[in-house]
Amino acid sequence: MTEVHEVVGGPAPVSAPTGPGQDRPVRPDRPERYGPAGEARVRELLGRMTIEEKVAQLVGFWEKGEGEAVAPLQGEFGDIGQLEEFSRHGLGHLTRAYGTRPVDAAARASWLWKFQADLVTGTRLGIPAIVHEECLTGLSAWKAATFPTPLAWGAAFDPDLVTEMAAAIGASMRALGIHQGLSPVLDVIRDPRWGRVDECIAEDPYLVGTIGTSYVRGLQSQGVHATLKHFVGYSASRAGRNFAPVHAGPRELADVLLPPFEMAILDGDARSVMHSYAEIDGVPVAADPTLLTGVLHDRWGFDGTVVADYFGVAFLNLLHHVAGDHAQAAVQALTAGVDIELPTGDAYLTLAETVRAGKLDESLVDRAVLRVLRQKLELGLLDATFTDEPPQAVDLDSPEHRAIARRLAEESLVLVANQGALPLPAGRRMAVIGPNADRQSALFGCYSFLNHVLVQHPDVETGIAVPTVLDAVRDEFGGDLVSWARGCAVDDDDRSGFDEAVEAATAADVAVLVVGDHAGLFGRGTVGEGCDRDDLALPGVQRDLVEAVLATGTPVVLVLLTGRPYAVDWALARCAAVVQTFFPGEEGAGAIAGVLSGRVNPSGRLPVSLPRSAGAQPYSYLHPTLGEGNEVTNLPSTPAAPFGHGLSYTTFEYADLTVPATVPTDGALQVTVRVTNTGAVAGDDVVQLYGRDLVASVTRPVAQLLGYHRLHLEPGQSATVELTVPTTRLAFSDRTLTRVVEPGDVELWVGTSAHRHAQARTTLTGDTTPVTTASPRWTTSQVS
Repeated sequence: MTEVHEVVGGPAPVSAPTGPGQDRPVRPDRPERYGPAGEARVRELLGRMTIEEKVAQLVGFWEKGEGEAVAPLQGEFGDIGQLEEFSRHGLGHLTRAYGTRPVDAAARASWLWKFQADLVTGTRLGIPAIVHEECLTGLSAWKAATFPTPLAWGAAFDPDLVTEMAAAIGASMRALGIHQGLSPVLDVIRDPRWGRVDECIAEDPYLVGTIGTSYVRGLQSQGVHATLKHFVGYSASRAGRNFAPVHAGPRELADVLLPPFEMAILDGDARSVMHSYAEIDGVPVAADPTLLTGVLHDRWGFDGTVVADYFGVAFLNLLHHVAGDHAQAAVQALTAGVDIELPTGDAYLTLAETVRAGKLDESLVDRAVLRVLRQKLELGLLDATFTDEPPQAVDLDSPEHRAIARRLAEESLVLVANQGALPLPAGRRMAVIGPNADRQSALFGCYSFLNHVLVQHPDVETGIAVPTVLDAVRDEFGGDLVSWARGCAVDDDDRSGFDEAVEAATAADVAVLVVGDHAGLFGRGTVGEGCDRDDLALPGVQRDLVEAVLATGTPVVLVLLTGRPYAVDWALARCAAVVQTFFPGEEGAGAIAGVLSGRVNPSGRLPVSLPRSAGAQPYSYLHPTLGEGNEVTNLPSTPAAPFGHGLSYTTFEYADLTVPATVPTDGALQVTVRVTNTGAVAGDDVVQLYGRDLVASVTRPVAQLLGYHRLHLEPGQSATVELTVPTTRLAFSDRTLTRVVEPGDVELWVGTSAHRHAQARTTLTGDTTPVTTASPRWTTSQVS
């Protein structure tokens, strides 16, 4: 068989147009990023600036409309003036020009070009603004393609496809004059009760890091700077509450929460970072120079910009109470390393007066301004005149976009349980039931334009084609075979629709129940920013609906359309099949219908454990021996389905797992395994390699993902997958909090985090080896 070499998530750069006549930017300490002449240029520009002009480069401006509540405590912040007056000294960022109301993209681009041209001609220094937008599930703009949510990216285990998606998003953004995207979210899931789980990729930091870095590469390949969110610790809040205190120890911070950011910066060259709202052990991240300067700049050599999460600087005064007023908050944030205040200049506009009063060294202002000017130089903004014509028409939801959305949706669907019911034979009478079966918004996450913005404009059309699950099932199986009943809403106690649902199920050969979440903001949904949960039961009376339909005796296929994992262990054995989907986007309904019919062979794998109860949270598969507690407590934490689990309509056999007997602590493990499709249909498998350090100086997880590879096999086809695993994948912080690779025995296996299909053992030999920023972070693979 011909050998095909594939690098999975490797550090190879992607060529990226970032401005007129420029190549992809490289690291700052490399002179080729913009050269000595470019550095001299930005320093000369800084030298000509007044303090007001400097501060203007450190703030954003947000043209907010009434009722556009898309940020926390947005209503607490008053009007800070008209844009023209606000920007008379220049402007650092223009906040969300397209994304907080439904506007025609071409008309808005025309306005934007004029505004930028006015900055060039109407201010003394003539520097345009950076325009930023949300782009978590696609560009947050009316009529733009909406892709699956990040949990679905994690479920797909396909970094290359995520890169392709992000490049498509970036191309749309660049065409509209947008320079910076506020994505990806690299928070590692620690507690599924937290509302922002649907914005996250996985509970495993390596999966988060590889997928997130792939997104960064794709977006930045189009000349749009990615912004890593939320640095750091945000997802580790107590009890899964948004904004709650974080008490992560330094080892958890170093070994679990920081690595995805490290990978995206060192290997993805991410150009911007957004600070977290969190406080860690009493210190707000926005005021912590140890993290924002010590880790980012001093340890990792990051040379991009740190931007504030919206209103995060003012929150040092209003919520954290470590500053007595906005002026003190501004000093703390700037000193710590927050370069740009977003979305507006509520706090940083005080900096000029603070400098004049001798309460702040102007060199700290200069440090931030230089970073902003370098970014604008990289983006080509220092040479931009905006005298060219703005785009007259931009197809933000092209066939190419939809094809990517379809592939990612199909790859992300996880078949959790199947009692032989799926795929459904043709010709069967089907009852499609449930609150998410005929609802467009059920397919989208919190940061989709539909749920983030259009929900506040109910009279405005969706703007993109979004078939519901009911639509897609009718198309797939034939409308005359499909009946429909809503049954109940997502999150209330009205059971008046149960009788209709039971009647429909009784008359059918199979019932497809589509249940789950509604994504929203600040209490307007069951999942999303500010939509946390006390428990992990299905919201409202949805479980009661499922129980009522199960009682009919009609086989039930349960489809979970959610933004978090729910405790549905009760359904896994009683339902004929269970399909888990994580907000699969505009093409998601077709993917679901395809899995039901067998047109799509499911290949997604769980990026987060399916819990048995909320009481076991926070839980991670990365727990030490005592984290499961089977013999030491009467309340074990064993999940209903483990991280990495996922079924297929075919079967895969693993054989000939080979690992070296010994590997030096500063080396790499060459692991090979033979994979054969032993079933009757073609399918994709995700080969997952796990390891366990048997004895270490600190407790280690019972399982740790070391590498993975997605591959397609025809019936009867075999392939040998070779994974090259740097020993740094087994690194951890020792008792002195030094990241090291220790010698000793390591168990290795392929399968899932909890189930081993083939296993072996190796021994790391030699001295304990410290890990540096130059150490490899990626597992690579090839298939033959």
